[in-house]
Amino acid sequence: MKNWQKSLIVTLITLAIGGIYLLVVFEHRRNPGVANQTSSEQKLTPDDVAEVRAMFPTSFDDVLKLQNTTVWMKNGYTMPYFPYDGGRIVFAKSLGVIPSAQRLDIKKAIKAAAPAQVDDGISHGTRQVFAVFTMPGSASLYATAIGVIDGPQEAYFSDILFFYDDPHTIYDNWPKGVWAAIDAHQVIPGMSELETRMAIGQKTQSEGSSEGNRTVTYDQAGKQWMVTFVNNHATTIKSP
Repeated sequence: MKNWQKSLIVTLITLAIGGIYLLVVFEHRRNPGVANQTSSEQKLTPDDVAEVRAMFPTSFDDVLKLQNTTVWMKNGYTMPYFPYDGGRIVFAKSLGVIPSAQRLDIKKAIKAAAPAQVDDGISHGTRQVFAVFTMPGSASLYATAIGVIDGPQEAYFSDILFFYDDPHTIYDNWPKGVWAAIDAHQVIPGMSELETRMAIGQKTQSEGSSEGNRTVTYDQAGKQWMVTFVNNHATTIKSP
């Protein structure tokens, strides 16, 4: 290929790139609102960008990192807990389910086999993994399941079950009145679906799939709540 031919090819490529650039600039100037419309549609709320840490545990050694740390129950009113006494879990004395946003001071993680008749919220496998913890105001030890081992297979659910930081600081944009209701495990008008779940738990049935615009029934350890949300604000609250 001769030099003039090489130069012509380079020139044509340059002109093509320049033409594409000019076309993009022209389209942007002709319709400058397109970019703004996209960013508006994707506007995020403070709740959307709140930092909720995860551990992604894959082994028992990963779960051991929870020892001597504090967590808060994320998946409220779903996980049974039991006394831990004399180095063993007393499965015969279930104490109910752990409330939402409950602080748990984890002392250790252990492996144990639950009796076949005990439903502790997680499949039994060959053994389960439990967090042994205390709660504020009590020195008593309790245990709740956080994982399962079935032969060579292991699965851990601490990221689903726990906040690793105080949710009061994660969602510090929520009004004091909302946090007061959450701490009392109550629902008040104006609360969002996320705030309501934080107050009375994750065990729900909903009429409609559009979060923030539907009626949701909550099972708070046997107490039923029916909450209707409009524009993600609780407008009607019923608790028989």
